[in-house]
Amino acid sequence: MKIGVIGAGAVGGAISALLAHAGHEVEVAARGVNLAAIRKHGLRLTGPWGEFTAPVMANQTLTAAPEFAIVATKAQDAAAAIGANADWLRGIPVAVVQNGLDSVRASAPLLPESSVVGALALYASSLRAPGEVAITTPGHTYIGGGDVATATRVSAILGAVMPTSVAENFVGTQWTKLVVNQINALPAITGLSAQEVIGMPALRRIMTLSMRENVRVGIASGITFADVQGLNNGRLRAFSVAPLWVAQALPLLLKRRMGATPNPGSTQQSIRRGALTEIDFLNGAVVDAAVKARVKAPVNALLTALVHQVERTHEFLAPATVDRAVRELGR
Repeated sequence: MKIGVIGAGAVGGAISALLAHAGHEVEVAARGVNLAAIRKHGLRLTGPWGEFTAPVMANQTLTAAPEFAIVATKAQDAAAAIGANADWLRGIPVAVVQNGLDSVRASAPLLPESSVVGALALYASSLRAPGEVAITTPGHTYIGGGDVATATRVSAILGAVMPTSVAENFVGTQWTKLVVNQINALPAITGLSAQEVIGMPALRRIMTLSMRENVRVGIASGITFADVQGLNNGRLRAFSVAPLWVAQALPLLLKRRMGATPNPGSTQQSIRRGALTEIDFLNGAVVDAAVKARVKAPVNALLTALVHQVERTHEFLAPATVDRAVRELGR
C-alpha cells in the first residue's frame, strides 16, 4: 500500500519505519538534517517493537498521491504541513496524530475532500539522532474523531504493525491523554527526565496539582473521561478530590510504567533541538478550556509560561525555583 507520512520525528518516524518494514511503500515528508539522514541511511528504529533500518522515500513534501496519509507533525506545525501537501491529500483517508484536543477540529476544514480522523499515540518514543527513533515505552494508539468507517480502516492498517484500536469516546480519550501528557512540562522546564521529576517530592507534588487541575477543568467542561492506561472516568474523578498525598500515586504509577529508560518527554526533546514546543496544545489547552468553562487553571498557566521562558532563554530552571513559583500562586 502507498502511504504518505508527513513529519518523521519521534512518532511519525516510528510509524513510518514500522509500516515500511511491514512491506508498505512509504514516503515521508521531513526537514533539515532529519531529511538528509533518512535519505542517506533510511529510518532506524530500536526498542521493544524491533531493531531494524527501514528504507523509505524522503522529501520535503510528498511527491505522489498515497492511498492513505498520516500527519504526525507537532500540533503547531500541522496546518502549514497540511497546506504544503494538500494536493496529494485530496480525497484520501488522513489520520492526524496529534496531542491536545483539536486534531480533527482544526485539520478537517483544511481537507474538505478527505476523510480525516484523529490518532493518539500512547507509546513513548524519542528521536535519538537524525533518522534514528527509539521506542522507550510501548503503548497503544487510539483512532477516532471522524467517520467510523475511516477510523476502522486506519485502525486495521496501523493495527497490523502496532497496538491500535478505535476509540468510541475519542474526545474523552483526548482528555485522558491530556492528563497523561502532564508529564511533559516539568521535564521541559528542568531538563530532567520524567522519571527524575516524579522521583523528586516537590516536583511530583506540582505534577499532581497540574493533573488534578486538568481533570477538574475536564469535569467543568462536561467531559466523560475514557479508559486509557488504567485511567477512567471514575478513577480520575476520585483523583480530582483525593488528598494531595494520596493523589500522588498517579504520577508514581506512570513512572513505574515508563520503566528505567530515561524519558525526556516530547516537549523537552523539542527544546533540545531548538524547536518550538507544543506546550500551548498541552497545558495551554487546559488553560483555554478553563476559560471556556469559567474556571481557573493557575498551575497549568504557570507551567505553560515557564516552558515558553525556557524556549526563549535556552536555560533550564532549578527544581527549587519551579517549586517556589508554584507555591507563590497560593499567596
